[in-house]
Amino acid sequence: MPSLTRAEAVERAALLTVRSYHIRLDLTSDDEVFHSTTTIDFDSAVTAATTFLDVKPRSLRSAVLNGTPLDVADLDDGRLPLSGLAARNQLVVTAEMEYSHEGQGLHRYVDQVDGEVYLYAQAFLDAAPRIYACFDQPDLKARYSFDVTVPDHWQVLGTGTASKVGPGHWQLAETEPLSTYLTALIAGPYRGFHTVHDGIPLGLHCRASIADALAADTEEVFEITGRCLDEYHRIFGTRYPFGSYDQVFVPEFNSLAMENPGCVSIRDHYVFQSTPTAGEKEDRAVIIAHEMAHMWFGNLVTMGWWDDLWLNEAFADYMGHRLTTQLTKYSGALTTFSAARKGLAYSADQRPSTHPVDGDAADAMAGLALFDRISYFKGSAVLRQLATRIGEEGLEAGLRAYISRHAYGTTDSADFLAALQEASGTDLTRWAALWLRESNVNTLRAELTVADGLITSAVVHQTAPDSHPVLRPHTLRIGLYGEADSSVLVEVDGARTEVPGLVGLPAPELLLLNDGDLAYAKIQLDERSQAALPGLLPTLSPLNRAMLWGTLLLAVQDDAFPAADYLGLANDMLAVETELPIITEVLQQARTEVADRFLQPAGRPDALARLGLACRGLLDRTQPGDERRLIAFRTLVDCGTDAAELRAWAEGTGIPAGIALDSEIGWRIRYRLSAIGALTGAGIDAAQQADPSAEGEQWAAKCRAARPDPEAKRAAWDLITTAEELSNYQVWALAEGFWQPDQVELTAPFVGRFFTEMPGVGALRGDQVLDMLVRLLYPRYAAAPETLALAEAMLADEGLPLPLRRRTVDFTDDLRHVVTVRHTNR
Repeated sequence: MPSLTRAEAVERAALLTVRSYHIRLDLTSDDEVFHSTTTIDFDSAVTAATTFLDVKPRSLRSAVLNGTPLDVADLDDGRLPLSGLAARNQLVVTAEMEYSHEGQGLHRYVDQVDGEVYLYAQAFLDAAPRIYACFDQPDLKARYSFDVTVPDHWQVLGTGTASKVGPGHWQLAETEPLSTYLTALIAGPYRGFHTVHDGIPLGLHCRASIADALAADTEEVFEITGRCLDEYHRIFGTRYPFGSYDQVFVPEFNSLAMENPGCVSIRDHYVFQSTPTAGEKEDRAVIIAHEMAHMWFGNLVTMGWWDDLWLNEAFADYMGHRLTTQLTKYSGALTTFSAARKGLAYSADQRPSTHPVDGDAADAMAGLALFDRISYFKGSAVLRQLATRIGEEGLEAGLRAYISRHAYGTTDSADFLAALQEASGTDLTRWAALWLRESNVNTLRAELTVADGLITSAVVHQTAPDSHPVLRPHTLRIGLYGEADSSVLVEVDGARTEVPGLVGLPAPELLLLNDGDLAYAKIQLDERSQAALPGLLPTLSPLNRAMLWGTLLLAVQDDAFPAADYLGLANDMLAVETELPIITEVLQQARTEVADRFLQPAGRPDALARLGLACRGLLDRTQPGDERRLIAFRTLVDCGTDAAELRAWAEGTGIPAGIALDSEIGWRIRYRLSAIGALTGAGIDAAQQADPSAEGEQWAAKCRAARPDPEAKRAAWDLITTAEELSNYQVWALAEGFWQPDQVELTAPFVGRFFTEMPGVGALRGDQVLDMLVRLLYPRYAAAPETLALAEAMLADEGLPLPLRRRTVDFTDDLRHVVTVRHTNR
């Protein structure tokens, strides 16, 4: 289907003013299709003009414009031509729409526990026409009302207040003006929990089979929700504008969450059915704060075209981490961002597909490609840098002006920056040009001259890669650590910046650029600081420790720090580290990035054994109730090679005190047993029969794909590449388990098949599903020049789907780094 171009959107927006949509849906007729009737009232600036409607049905039954039937055979690739427009128009479209199993459109899910059916709408980015006929672009805001028929025991929620007006008959009240991609509909026997905060009705909803798990957490989720509402009221100076506020935990969701006004969809993995780590609960708190920020920034005021939606996501991510840190018990959220998410931005920003934060989208699908770790995590870091530059008071004053000025309208990045400039009195023209419209990341290095133990001169050098030779202004702190700790706030600009504020201070053992992690830049430690790092690292603030761990991981990837040394520091870290986000992220990165990929394969078994010993040491030193124990035990399971011990744990024997053998731990153990060839297919089947939940189904698929058995690999591959009936989550689970770092020889025949078969697989999957599938199925452990050559041969095909091309280019570049590091460290 053609992707809407910016030029087409501009032309249609100049012509049309859409007043309202009334959408009638009958969700009772069939397991595959539903009936959709849409009435659109709209104006045309030019009479007798021509345009087109977006609708993507299985069958278009009728379309009537101003009383005149249109020829439905004119529908072409999701576009129905409209001609002879009047000044005021009414269009009525009736269609049969197809339920989705890929999380786009109206997704249908059958709960294997109780057989109940659950539906949810996902209209982003261009999926609204899969639900109802519309003019599908963000700047054509309109009012919406829904009339929905469902089985009588179902509940309906969505865009607008929901009321049951008869048996199985629900209505959603008319909304304020919204973009098509923000419309929501939830239908099914969802279980709800309710309260009121500051006059705002709050609701939490999930499938009935997992409602007990949500019930245990409602107090915490409602408390976080209420605190965030209060703070956003203060920050934006405008009360929450969409009536009630429901958060619905939905199954098989492609994203973590979606900010539908008044009816937020959240992946139901965040209804914890097993014991969660503090980090997982922190993630949920960040998601709650993130999505709520969108109610103002994105929903009340909406970006007019897809390439400006980076600002929605960057701002919400910045606020999500900031509010979670300030308002909840999860005060380490910014530490988590520094330890994990910011590093993902650095990696993405150095790949071939890097793009400016404020990118350029010629069409909607190009806009989808911009929703990535650069727009979210680099954008978030850049906004933190901006807040450091103009002050949080200046930022908040600008936000209040921006929201007040543009409420219920659409804007672009220039409008946002204009409001900030006026409020802060700071000219941001050059700053925005260098930070928002140029790609890649700078590297900073300090050079000190010392005499008699005192600093006599200090210079910060800034460099940029040859591919993107752009130097930027950086507002950051420089920390001095050793006998006397101190820091200074400086402005680094250009290739060489003198720092007179350091002159005369005692020479430090550790000179820390970007103290407090205010800047977005890679830093290089001098030799003296690198030597002092093992001793001083535990004494630094959690944020600095997190930032330095991210720096070390980047250095491993750049072949500037040995993988074995990183793993040694990670083992030592467990003896002294207390911050849960750091422990969680460092253990994850040590295992999946460093040991599994960058370390020489011959050294991996010993590295995993040492990491396991360090985790056992932490378990021995801590008492039940210490949350570090669950993180350590999970890593111990992931590193396990002793089948007898793993089987004993699976049966509940020998598990460290205070750790419950819940569903998650049980499946994690079975997954490891499967990967080392110690669990049969029959054993996996039996475990799934005992746990028929969605999570059990997905874990079982991962286990089957992970088994070191040629027939198991063939079966998994065939399902991934040909089984159209599988849901998005089933396909992803199989792909996630398929490649194992200790099965390189076994899976070698499939490396070539990835590059020859994925173009065909792309035709079976929607773009969002394909994007994640490529992330999981790329042969990331096949670190050999031959793999790189296969990738280049596939990329020579100019007809590759954009998600496949983009991800393959990126992951091939990543693999090239692994090949280089392994070669130089043989």
